[in-house]
Amino acid sequence: MDLGLEGKIFIVTGGGSGIGASVVEKLSSNGATPVIFDKSKPDSIFYNHIKKKSPRSVWKTLDLCNDQDCNEAVKDVLAELSKIDGLVNNAGINDSVGLTAGTKEFRRSLEKNLVHYYTMANLCVPELKKSNGSIVNVSSKVVLTGQSGTSAYAAAKGGILALTREWATEFANCGLRVNAVIPGETMTPMYKKWLEGFENPDKKLKRIISRIPLENRMTQAEEVAMPIVFLLSRWAGHMTGQWLVVDGGYSHLDRALT
Repeated sequence: MDLGLEGKIFIVTGGGSGIGASVVEKLSSNGATPVIFDKSKPDSIFYNHIKKKSPRSVWKTLDLCNDQDCNEAVKDVLAELSKIDGLVNNAGINDSVGLTAGTKEFRRSLEKNLVHYYTMANLCVPELKKSNGSIVNVSSKVVLTGQSGTSAYAAAKGGILALTREWATEFANCGLRVNAVIPGETMTPMYKKWLEGFENPDKKLKRIISRIPLENRMTQAEEVAMPIVFLLSRWAGHMTGQWLVVDGGYSHLDRALT
């Protein structure tokens, strides 16, 4: 199936690993040019793999919480590639900033998980309006279920869904589409690192997957990436303001099923 992505330029924040890296891989496999914005320096094996399929792809190492870094990186992309067709706001971390952490830590977490979504949209929208482009925001099932002990992350991810609807409304008349994907328990390097913090990671993982109705297993990164790529594609040309949940039924099916 032709997704209509050939020759298009897509910025993916947090595109160096996990869900973001899977999005980058799928985009490059479908003829698009992914632009990776990541706090890490390029992973040579992964980046060389992407460059073979998409020679014009770019990796920008930057701090997304630094407005100037973001501004300069977007300018560089336009200087090198001339246009932007889509933005995937994906970078973030569940930093376990709970209600007792205090307002300083709360604000810092919002910077890491919400504010740069606004920053990147603000910088990219003028180009996306020209290209009739698309924004996909990555949220979290924490918004739908709660988790406990992660007030800031929950607030940020809820804000992302609110901004998705707000921007979809604001830009509907100029052909710019804005949607969100809500992953559930997704196996990524960051998730594996979180599991390793428990005394018995295997036991913790078994407990988690026992509560996921569909096949009692974790969602895989590519199973989140493909819906994101679909939302960027021409086949989602009349979808905007949508929240697409990818979680094996965790957040909306009766967990008594498990």
